[in-house]
Parts: sequence; structure tokens; C-alpha cells
Amino acid sequence: MTSILILIVGLAFSAQAFIALTFFVSCIWENEKRASIFAGLQFAGMLAVLVVFFYLRSIGFFETTLGLVVLIAVLIVAGSGAFLLTKRTAPNPRALQGSEGLIVGDVRRHDEREQVFARRRSLRPGSEQYKIFYQEHPELEEVDARKRAQGGSLGQYIGTIDRPHEGPNVAATMASWAVPIHLSKPDAYNPQSNPNRRQEKIDLTPDEATEKVKGYARSVGADLVGITEVNPLWTYSHRGEIYHENWEDWGKEIKVSHKYAVVFAMEMSFIMTGSAPHSPTVIESMRNYARGAFIATQLAGFIANLGYSATANHLLHYDSPLVPLAVDAGLGELGRLGYLMTKEFGPRIRLGAVTTNLPLIPDKPVDIGVEDFCKICKKCAVCCPSDSIPAAKDQTVVNGLLRWKLNAETCYEYWGKVGTDCNVCMRVCPWGHARTLPHRLIVMLTTRNKFARRIFSVMDDIFYGKRPKPKPAPKWTRFDTK
Repeated sequence: MTSILILIVGLAFSAQAFIALTFFVSCIWENEKRASIFAGLQFAGMLAVLVVFFYLRSIGFFETTLGLVVLIAVLIVAGSGAFLLTKRTAPNPRALQGSEGLIVGDVRRHDEREQVFARRRSLRPGSEQYKIFYQEHPELEEVDARKRAQGGSLGQYIGTIDRPHEGPNVAATMASWAVPIHLSKPDAYNPQSNPNRRQEKIDLTPDEATEKVKGYARSVGADLVGITEVNPLWTYSHRGEIYHENWEDWGKEIKVSHKYAVVFAMEMSFIMTGSAPHSPTVIESMRNYARGAFIATQLAGFIANLGYSATANHLLHYDSPLVPLAVDAGLGELGRLGYLMTKEFGPRIRLGAVTTNLPLIPDKPVDIGVEDFCKICKKCAVCCPSDSIPAAKDQTVVNGLLRWKLNAETCYEYWGKVGTDCNVCMRVCPWGHARTLPHRLIVMLTTRNKFARRIFSVMDDIFYGKRPKPKPAPKWTRFDTK
């Protein structure tokens, strides 16, 4: 009996030491100096415990009455801790309802003309559309004029934070920008069937169509794929973003013509986003927006060639805000910072989608503990350089929805100051760590257990700091600050 207890405790201590070692190695790989120091001390402590255990075993301590009591006490404490951290806690019923679970009142469809990007990128001073919009929204004219003077996150002010050495990073960013620009033409985002193929629809069952659509999306670069029925509330009411001089579309009602949405996510590089808010992070953002435009238009073309209607949604052509669609498609939950939070990558993603009338099998929303974790953590709010993320524990009701509402105006104004899309919230979020072995274990526990969420939120502050600093980017993206 004693031998079995010794074996169990020895294996438990060995496992703890191994996990501590992998975390130490992970922190070094992540280039986290503070975390590496604390992880090194943690590993040293675990190793010392293991050495003491084997020493006591070698001198026969555990064969004594006191030794047996110590063994049993260790097992009780370790077993109780393991049980508390691994037991699945009650699910969040709101999360399992998807976006519907956040609706607590009347919801007004968003008008894309009012969206901060549409106002900045599309409205031209002196144009008829400019006059019409600011006659209806006079309170926004002065605010938007100031943003235009700053230049926004793209254009001549891009990379301001790294001047005068931002040139190569700006060049890389604009190279990616050209891809969604090209794919924002109507024949790209709303493709027709290739004239060289037979014109009849290819007969597929919903199960077959779902398998092929998801498989194709992954084959052309999507990391996560989900399907949902389109809730009309998450379609913009009127067109506001204009490219290629199609001004006749500005202000047109956007009609809900498709039943399904195929939503996909692409992982953003942990290393590149680690430099936020510096210019390497905007290279990564635009690289993934280019990927998203490519994947969305390819997927829409695939569905069109099956004989069905499809519309690509990407950076420069959205019929819908994509986060609520992604929530309903089971890709993750809405986080405090306003991004989709995924189990696989945290907020380090960019989204794209294709709406279609091809019959598909919808996925179900998921509960991965994000709402509970975000109530505890607040790190994105603490670190936000423009104070745009609310720090209150609980969500508030905005437009009939229960949520933490990002202040898009002050957020975008800060983008104009630094000349990037910031991404500080993405960088500091505990869910955004690289998915090394110890972080995968932490995510697994955090998604299922409320005690783990509290413990690991505190540990993240201890190991990484309450205000983590930007990390060096890859050598080719570094800028000379001397």
C-alpha cells in the first residue's frame, strides 16, 4: 500500500516539475523576460520538492507513521486541488444561445454609413454624400474632421509611432492592402458561375455541402470554420463603404438575401502582434485581411460554381458585422475588448465570411468561459492606451444588447496618433498567449472551470505583469530607433 502511495505522489511531483519546465521553456521562446524569471523560480521550486521527495524515500521516511501521514496529506491536498480545477462548472446559458443570449431589448440594425471606418474612408468633404450625412449627423462632423486631419491608421500617417524608420513596414502593409482593394469589386465579392462549367446546380445534401464547404475553406487557408443561419439583425441596414467609385450604392438598403453564413477565422502571428502598437502588428493585420479577402472570394466562387448564390464578406466589403455571426457559428464568444475570443487562439484572429443560399448544417454556439473570465481579468481595459475599453465588471445594455461596449471613436482616434491598428488589447490578453503545451493546458482548464479562471488571471498578472510591455518583432520588421 505504501509503495503505491509513494509511486502516485512521485508521479504527481514529476508531472508538476515537467509542466513547470515546459512553462519555463515556453516563456523563453515567447521572449518574456519577466515571465521567464518567475517560471525559472517556479521550476526550481518544483525540482527542489522532487529532490526532497526522492531523498526522503531513499532514507525510508515514508515507511514511518509520520511519513505515511505526509503521503496521505499530500494526496488529499493534490487530489482536492485537481478536482476543483478540472471539474466542469455550470455552463453559461447566455453563451449557449449565441448572440440571441445577449439580446435584452429592442435592437436596431447598424447603419454602415455611421460606422467610423466608413465615415473616415468613404465620405469626401464637399461631396453630395458628405453633405447628406452630416446634415443628419451634425454632432459627428467636427470629430471626423479632426480624424481626417490626423490621417487615420492608413494613408500618409501609417506607421507614425516608428518614424522616421517605418518605411519598409509601411511598404509591407500597403502591399497587403492592395489585395482586398482588388477583391472588393462586385464580380469578386459576388461571383457568378464560371461560364466554362455546366450551368445546372450540383445536387448536394446539406451534410455533403457542409463537409465540402468547410473542407475547401480550410484548404485555402482558414484556421477555423463555422456555419450559422443569418440573423437579419446582424446585417447592416444601409451601405456606407464605397470603393471603385460605385457611389450609386451609398445609402442603399442592404437586403438579407441569404439564409446561411460560412464564417472563418485566421490566426494572427503571436510574434508579430507581440510588438503592438508598433508597425509590425499592422503588417500582420493587413496580411490576414488579405488572406481573408482571398479565402472569402475563393469560397464564394466555389459555391457559385456549385450553382448557388454567394457573397464574400471581407475587409473592404461587409454586408454584416462578423463577430455576432462568428459567435452564432460556434467559433467563440464576444470578449470585453470587443473581439471574438476563440478557444484556439484567443483574440489573435481576423474574420471573414461568405453568405449563401446553399443549404448547410449550422453549428451551435459555444460556452468557453469568456464572459466569466472577462469579468475577472480586465487587463485589456487597464492596458488600453486610449481608455476605450470599459473596466466595469458587468456588461451594460447598448442598443438592446448586453455587452462591454468599446468606444470606437476614441479607439480609432488613437489609431490616427500611432498610425497602426494598435492591437495592444490583443497583445496583453491572457487568452492570446502562444499555444505552447502549458498554455494549452491552461486554456483547457480555463474553458471548463470557474476556479481556474480566477487562479490563472492572477497568475498572468504575476508572471507577465499587469501592463506587459511590447516585445521585439522579427528582425526583418524591426525599426532603428537610434
